[in-house]
Amino acid sequence: MSNEKLQQLQILEQGLQQLLMQKQAFQAQLMETESAQEGAKSTEEIYKIVGNILIKARKADIEKELSEKKQMLDIRIKNIEKQEEATKEKVKRLRQEVLKTIEKK
Repeated sequence: MSNEKLQQLQILEQGLQQLLMQKQAFQAQLMETESAQEGAKSTEEIYKIVGNILIKARKADIEKELSEKKQMLDIRIKNIEKQEEATKEKVKRLRQEVLKTIEKK
């Protein structure tokens, strides 16, 4: 039974690491998006990369796209944070169970 719990603990910890990596990736995208929003405010001519081509775009369209992307990233980060907290709680409980089992031996 102790080996099962140790395996569960390892799986949960791996899942937690994956959540943290996803969160970091989304946070990096969020920072890039916020930086692009700031850049868009300070210029009148805006260009967008489409495939391998740089094309001129409407400022209002780009600002809307960036705003929507920022909202989506905020939601994703919040969802990951909820999953992260739930997983941390499971890890904490399982660690306590494993330690109790080890102490009994």
